[in-house]
Amino acid sequence: MKEYIFDLTVVALLVIGFTATLGVFTNGLGERLFGGKKKTEFVDQSARFQTGWKSVGGKKK
Repeated sequence: MKEYIFDLTVVALLVIGFTATLGVFTNGLGERLFGGKKKTEFVDQSARFQTGWKSVGGKKK
């Protein structure tokens, strides 16, 4: 029974990992191929929104 649970866990982790990797790869490929002029629309909007914000965190050395 231990072997079955171990095998099931390994297969589940492989399937989840493969699906996540394939999703990221497919998303990047789709943005490059079908993005057109609006590839960076959300990144640009976020950068415009954040202009003038104060930096937070520790001091830079």
